[in-house]
Amino acid sequence: MSLRLSTVILPYRRWHEGGRAAWTRAEQLGFHTAYTYDHLSWRTFRDGPWFGAVPTLTAAAGVTDRLRLGTLVTSPNFRHPVTLAKELISLDDISGGRVTLGIGAGGSGFDATALGQEPWTPRERADRFAEFVPLLDRLLSEDAVSYEGDFYSAHEARNIPGCVQRPRLPFAVAATGPRGMRLAARFGQAWVTTGDPKLFDNGTPEQSIQAIRGQAERLDDICAEVGRDMTGLDRVLLTGFTPDRNGPLQSLDAFVDFAGRHAELGFTEIVIHWPIPDSPFAAEEKVFEQIAMEAPAQLR
Repeated sequence: MSLRLSTVILPYRRWHEGGRAAWTRAEQLGFHTAYTYDHLSWRTFRDGPWFGAVPTLTAAAGVTDRLRLGTLVTSPNFRHPVTLAKELISLDDISGGRVTLGIGAGGSGFDATALGQEPWTPRERADRFAEFVPLLDRLLSEDAVSYEGDFYSAHEARNIPGCVQRPRLPFAVAATGPRGMRLAARFGQAWVTTGDPKLFDNGTPEQSIQAIRGQAERLDDICAEVGRDMTGLDRVLLTGFTPDRNGPLQSLDAFVDFAGRHAELGFTEIVIHWPIPDSPFAAEEKVFEQIAMEAPAQLR
């Protein structure tokens, strides 16, 4: 399989002031999927414009035809499976079946306290995620669902007619620990990693490769444990969070080298951030577009 190249378009621009243009350009450049972050606000963007993921993706669906659309990632921090399922089924219908749900356990950022709650511990985030994913799987696959759990409930929740994609839209499950990886193996059509966050500040690219190789090997072991065919589980690397930072976007050759080393680890999709000036995702647009148009052919 050829290595797919996708992008993340952060929802920080008004739709008619550059937002729409980025999504249409992503399709023109041939990206496989264009994702966006599903946050209420995020890091250094907190005090500036930031728009909702599902409305943004709905608008993007209306101005594109082939481009897949998705979140990287949605989490339980401010989402409930019942309401999220209804929005996703609607988005999948509007887009003609082009939606992928990137989903993760969430973190301790602004989303964790925006609804007035105390931030959950890592254990509680993992516990909630372990309940969130199976329930969402049912809600997107069955016409009516009732469920009573420790964290989430559903009472005769109706989701007719269901997803355009059958049996439901695909999940790309972000995980680095064993519990999350088991969810990826059981429910995911893809597994997502950003690498080892402990290496971001002081690690080297070589150490990052070794850490990601270790993650991939653990996923292999877990798939074997649960009887999952590993060939049916895509592997997605969201770039920008390894020690390489934005180095791979400095030139076409730098990106091809970076992507090729990760393809050797079994990755089937590399995701790069749409350039944002004066941010951690700053990059020259000409180089970015050259990578989008020329790198996939070199990585076949």
